[in-house]
Amino acid sequence: MELTPRIIRNIVAALKRTQPNEIDCGDCFDRLERFAEMTLAGKAAGKALPLVQLHLEGCRDCGEEFEALLDVLRGLGGQEKTRSITAT
Repeated sequence: MELTPRIIRNIVAALKRTQPNEIDCGDCFDRLERFAEMTLAGKAAGKALPLVQLHLEGCRDCGEEFEALLDVLRGLGGQEKTRSITAT
């Protein structure tokens, strides 16, 4: 792999974002449902779970998992509304 200026800039940017108390993908995944539910509820998830927010900003894979989880939860919310309408 050739270290192009773009790759070097990305590495430096990632290093600047590192924190001594970062979480890994497993820890992020464990907290992702709560983070997503808070996000959908309009709460400040990033302030409540800043380490999750930091990880999502720097990890493409976890960011994609988060977006997929949001989509699923939005879909389930729509189904719950439909069920309650038909139940009345």
